[in-house]
Amino acid sequence: MRAALGESAAAGPFFRLAGGAAGPSWQQPDRFYRDALAGLLADTAVRLGTAERRVAASIMHLGYAARLWSPVLGCALLRQIVPDLGALRIAATPQLRLGLAQLSGWHQADPHGQAALIYDTVVGAHLEPLARAMPVKIAAGLLRGNAASAMAGALGELARYRPPLRAPARELAALLLATGTLRGAGQLTGPGLGFVRASCCLYYRVPGGGICSDCPLGRPG
Repeated sequence: MRAALGESAAAGPFFRLAGGAAGPSWQQPDRFYRDALAGLLADTAVRLGTAERRVAASIMHLGYAARLWSPVLGCALLRQIVPDLGALRIAATPQLRLGLAQLSGWHQADPHGQAALIYDTVVGAHLEPLARAMPVKIAAGLLRGNAASAMAGALGELARYRPPLRAPARELAALLLATGTLRGAGQLTGPGLGFVRASCCLYYRVPGGGICSDCPLGRPG
């Protein structure tokens, strides 16, 4: 597990999941969602320069989803290990960090088995509770789109980091997009990891923002 996390972390900062996450700066997810989510939302709004809390909440959710997906997908594709996020801990200062109080996981080489485990680990155990705890009302379809976008983006980064992973990454993305609440949230395009989501994350409403590469806005149909 430690070796898998180390190899994943080399892919980029979002692929890092700290071990030994203990102490007063680390919080359990349910406590973090209850006590710190509103503060993180306010900080995000200031950083983005927006007064629209719904926009800030969506971008905050998208970034958090990317930090959840990335190390899990990295460990799965690089070492065939799916980390157990039951001991996930979150620290918000000086910046958002994710870590594990205990290191454990499952060895799973079969893509279908990986997809089922990863979905339950990331979406079922964390993104769904996060959606229920959001301090601003946001459409469920938008949050599902954020989850799918963050997943596809993480797999795209892994394929760029290790080109031989492109085919297994695409297979895993297709399986995840056919699972649970990710069904209908977006679709892969072309033979690679091109992706178009079915909803917009609202980044275009951020001052100086624009249209994301996977946004459906402005596309034919």
